[in-house]
Order: sequence, then structure tokens, then C-alpha cells
Amino acid sequence: MSLGTIARRVAGKRKPAETEAGTGRAGAAVWEAAGAELAAQQRAGTAPLPPRTPPPWVAEPEKAGAVAARRFGRGLVWGVLGLAALTGIRSWVAPAPARLAPPAAPAETAPAYPAAAAQAVAARLARAYLTWDEAAPEARAAQLAAVLPAGADTAMGWDGEGRQRVVAVEPGEVTEGSAGLARVRVDVLLADAGADIPARWVGLDVPVARTAGGGVVVTGQPGLLGSPATGPKAPPAPAPVADTELSRATEAAVAQFFTALTTADTSTVTAPGARIPPLPAGVAFRTLDAWTIDHKEKAGDRTGTALVTWGISGAEIQQTYRVTLTRVSSASAARWQVSALHGGENP
Repeated sequence: MSLGTIARRVAGKRKPAETEAGTGRAGAAVWEAAGAELAAQQRAGTAPLPPRTPPPWVAEPEKAGAVAARRFGRGLVWGVLGLAALTGIRSWVAPAPARLAPPAAPAETAPAYPAAAAQAVAARLARAYLTWDEAAPEARAAQLAAVLPAGADTAMGWDGEGRQRVVAVEPGEVTEGSAGLARVRVDVLLADAGADIPARWVGLDVPVARTAGGGVVVTGQPGLLGSPATGPKAPPAPAPVADTELSRATEAAVAQFFTALTTADTSTVTAPGARIPPLPAGVAFRTLDAWTIDHKEKAGDRTGTALVTWGISGAEIQQTYRVTLTRVSSASAARWQVSALHGGENP
């Protein structure tokens, strides 16, 4: 008996011939045989599976709004990732230029104090203030009026007696105060007219003020100050190492140069292109007292120190020079010639 026949019998469906047989004893036998066969098939594992029981939950269709929101979120995430990737690649290939910060606004500062003008006014005041002649007091008053405010006292404390002259005036440091006020240090070389007192230096502090127009005017009486007996201590200078051999080899050429320096023409003792003017008439070369060339590892121009004694105005005076030599070559010979000259020991 086939599986289809058994299934129809279980479902209550029979063929026409079986319908009549089932009404009687023969029908009962058929059903018993079918049940026995079905039990045998179930034991053998070939019987059809019973219908599946549906799950207790039922899937509901997703709403249209949720679907749209999910799709929009996915698109936004992918868009951000794509933009980041594009920006990164572009920055690798062509980095964005650095943005310069806007320039800061310049700070407003007060104009610098007119130090040069203050020194000039103080120097004129010092010369006029310390020059007097009892025989011509009006001359001093006129000189002071040129640097004092209109209506100021041009006597400035002088009693009208005696005679004094100023030999030299040297304006110095300007010390700025508040509200445009300042004081100027002036060194003055004084000489008593007709007296046996030698000339001497004195200091003078001159009070000044800056005017609205940017000028400088004296604001009151100055005060005499002493001048130091010595200058400040100089910093130690490094002692150069001398090139003894080259110093001896070039000594005659240097002496010849200083001899020619007192003549009208120095072109024969200077290197090509050098411009060293000669000394004026009345100066005579006496001796080259010392000459040393600084030691130098590399080839090229060489510089040394020369001590020279000059004769001038009936006296002799020794002076120090820094002399630069250049090696000059021609077809027949090579020699050292002076290419630069400076007074003093400093480079």
C-alpha cells in the first residue's frame, strides 16, 4: 500500500471501491491493516512528520517611518566616512597652506626723547653760561637769551664780576625724567683770562624740557660738578699670537710705507686699489719702533700692529696703528704691500 493511499485513508478520503467496503466488516479490516502499516512505518522512521506547531509570536510588518529613519542613518554614517577619507587623501597630496595669524596692532609708544636736540641746546647754554667778561656783560646775556624761554633772567646768578672763557664743550648723557623733563651732562674746559691757573675740566648738569613742538628748552639754572680724574677701567684685550717669521720679512716694507705717508704720493707703497691719503705738511717720520703680524693659519691678507714715532711741532710722539698687508704678485716678483691703515690697537 502506498503512502498516498494511507494518507487519504487517515484524512477520511477513500476511493469509490473502498467506500462500499468500509461500510461493513471488510471496511473495518482495511482500517486495521492501514493502522498496523502506519505504526510499522513510524517505528521504521518513514512515517510523515506531524504538522509543525506555529510559534507563539507573530512577525508584524515594519512601519515605513522606521525603515526611512534606518536608511537615513546608514546614509549619514557612510557620508561622514566618505568625507573624512576624501579630506585625508587631499591633505596628503596637497596640504592646506598654514593660516597666518593677523598681525598684532602696534603698541602705541611715546615718541623718543630728542636727545640730540637736548645735547645741542645744553652745549650752547654751557658755553654761554660759563663765559663772562665784566667789561662786556651784554655779550653773555645775548648768548643766553638765544637758548632760554622768552622773559627769562639772562644773568642766571652771575654777579657781573670777573672774566672767564670756555675752551671746549662736550655734551654727554641725557637722563630723561617725567613729563618731558630731562638733564644733560656737559663737560666744559675752562680757562681764566689773564690768570696763571691752567685750563681744567668741569661738569655741568643742564635741566631741559621737551616743548609741544618737539624742540628742547632750558628750564632753569645748571649746576657745576666735578670731573673724574681717570676714565673707567677698560675690558681686558686678548693678546694676539705673533707670526715672528713673517713680521721680520715684512718690517722693511712697513717702514717704507710710513716714510712715504709723509710725502704727497703713497701709490707706490700701497696695494692696487687702496686709498690711503698722506699726512699733512709738518709731520715727519722718525722710527718704526715695533712691528708684529698676527698669527693666522689660512692664506690671504695679514694684519699687524705697528708702533711709530712722529716728529710734529718740535716734539716727538709715539702712536699705534693696525696695518693690513696684501700679497701682490707680478711676472718677476711677489711682495707685501699695505692695503688698509687704522689708528689704535683695536681691529
